[in-house]
Amino acid sequence: MLLSSLRFAIVLLALAVAPRLAHAVDLGEPAIGDAAAPVTIIEFASLTCPHCASFHVNTLPELEKRYIDTGKVRLVLRDFPLDQTALKASVIAHCAGPDRYPQFVQVFFAQQATWARSNNPEQALRQLAQLGGLGADKIDACLADKALEDAILQARLDGQQKYNIESTPSFIIGDKTHSGDQSIEKFAELIDPLLPQ
Repeated sequence: MLLSSLRFAIVLLALAVAPRLAHAVDLGEPAIGDAAAPVTIIEFASLTCPHCASFHVNTLPELEKRYIDTGKVRLVLRDFPLDQTALKASVIAHCAGPDRYPQFVQVFFAQQATWARSNNPEQALRQLAQLGGLGADKIDACLADKALEDAILQARLDGQQKYNIESTPSFIIGDKTHSGDQSIEKFAELIDPLLPQ
């Protein structure tokens, strides 16, 4: 585990000092909600982070009901993998395509306790992805796609540099960063003043 974490840190450091690749993969802007919503929340999350899973399982359904489904808020999902396993999960989620990425993220968070703690997290992720309709060949190709992996790590570094993200989940609301799994009441306090009167 320590060696894996060390490799992950070295890759991040290499990306931080290397110039951006001209042929970088475009991750798009996976989101939930109306692009014309008056408030945008950007969430930085790691798919192995228990606090992120708690937000997605416990708070997001109410946030959707009150704000996203009513067209008031758009939630943009950004990868911020904290370890190699989270990076692989992000790669597989992106492999599903931009339209299905949010659903894969939601399933990965809902099932996190099972796959992230398994003896073979990658195999458990593969099984979930196959249940979601991804073929084994497609998953293999995605996990071998270093450009996609680099794009996810670059997005993580961009979030760190632009918004000073240090932990997950972190939410950008009205140009301010809010760290930690926020309650629906806290989200209401942050969102309501930004809505048109």
